[in-house]
Amino acid sequence: MSLKQSPLEYLINHPHQNGFLTFTLGILFVLSVYHFLLYFQHKDKLYLLYSGYTFFIFLSQFQWLNDGFLYTIIKPIEGIKKLPVVFTEIYFILYAFFAFEFLNTKNELPKRYKYSIRALYVIIAFCVIKFIIFLFSKNFDILYNGYFIFTILMSAFVLVMYVPFFKSKSFLKYYIIVGSLVLFLTSVISLLYYLDLRAQEKSVEPAYSILYFGFILENIIFSLGLGHKQKLILDERDQSKNNLIKQLKENEQLKDKIQEQLERDVRNLNEKAEIERLKNLEIQYDKELAELKVSSLRSQMNPHFIFNSLNSIKRYIIDNEKENAVFYLNKFSKLIRKILASTESKESTLEEELETLKLYVNIENLRFNNTIDFKLEYDTSLNLSSIKIPSLITQPFIENAIWHGLSLNRSKKRELKVLITKERDSLLNINIIDNGIGRQKSKELKEKKLHKRESLGIKLSEERLMHFSKNHQTSGYIEFIDLFEKGFPSGTKVTIVLPFE
Repeated sequence: MSLKQSPLEYLINHPHQNGFLTFTLGILFVLSVYHFLLYFQHKDKLYLLYSGYTFFIFLSQFQWLNDGFLYTIIKPIEGIKKLPVVFTEIYFILYAFFAFEFLNTKNELPKRYKYSIRALYVIIAFCVIKFIIFLFSKNFDILYNGYFIFTILMSAFVLVMYVPFFKSKSFLKYYIIVGSLVLFLTSVISLLYYLDLRAQEKSVEPAYSILYFGFILENIIFSLGLGHKQKLILDERDQSKNNLIKQLKENEQLKDKIQEQLERDVRNLNEKAEIERLKNLEIQYDKELAELKVSSLRSQMNPHFIFNSLNSIKRYIIDNEKENAVFYLNKFSKLIRKILASTESKESTLEEELETLKLYVNIENLRFNNTIDFKLEYDTSLNLSSIKIPSLITQPFIENAIWHGLSLNRSKKRELKVLITKERDSLLNINIIDNGIGRQKSKELKEKKLHKRESLGIKLSEERLMHFSKNHQTSGYIEFIDLFEKGFPSGTKVTIVLPFE
């Protein structure tokens, strides 16, 4: 450091020598790795896009790094130093995808999003073609001249892209707008300073200091925005949980009121009428209590199921896939009608239960691009239309199999089986078998999550089954069996044993 320079002047004038570059790249590298790991925890591609964005900024500036820990890691592929413009193009493109995903533009402004994505794909195609030509010619002028054209195209794209951002109703838009504006201004100032220093035949290093400050400030703002978005998600989940608890408390209060009314009525009856009246009131009480349990069970269904199903159908409409949209809309409306119809009775026939079950799986399978192989098998000697079972008794277990087992199974084909057999003349076995990740692995993943939701649907199903069994000579029960293949978890089997006549 020159004696005539203060520490701040030395920091600004020699960023490639005094460690400021290493500090900046270190921040970018840590952000990239951290959000890459968050992607595996939350399964949200927003973190993957941001991880890629920071990583390619890191690679675009790696050309100036000649020693240190980060240099040692990347040294085996040091040849990438020759391709900074390629990495710059990539992180600009990843920035666009990140911004769209961050502000949920696809759902808020679907038409604007559709045209923007098409324009972005055109820019990507230009970059790919340019890079292929470079690979055959080995002429670096193609990369740099093409980068000039890319800069014009991307600048025009960003200006157009920012219009819907300002229209967004979400407060999150300010993180994108302010962060991007900071980097834009520092980039422009850095470029103008760079050209001025070059014209004076001086070292251009000070111009890079301004750019590095821009990178750091922008990514601090984006990181705060991601944290804010995650907080909003957690707040929404907490609100759903609080609403659910409130509903359960109201149901419990209603049950207590019914019980109190029953006791008051019993005390007012004379001895002769008391027995008959008590019997009728108990029957009525049991019916209302069972209906309360059914209502509580329905409230446990994923609160986003209806909205996600409608969004999937909307996607077909937007993509002009009218036949698919009509097909699934019919199934969805039929499922809703059946669920609403089931509120009229605490019991339904096995035939109705299986029809509702198939509709539910078909709708959920839509969100998995029909990758779930669903099979339904039953004993042909059973009279499905005459066997009575509790309404929607299988739904919580099917939902668990799909979302806590099959959705996390990406290593093999997803399979879901429902097998119905007769154990004895008075007992019915409903076996729900999936080849998901198993209960132990699902529990481990749940423990890692910040927000843990207790599964009340299964508990309520057990209570409803116990209540249902009171009207029969034999009792039903629910059994969970962990499946293994070569010593490793290979899925879960749930057996629901029901008495029937």
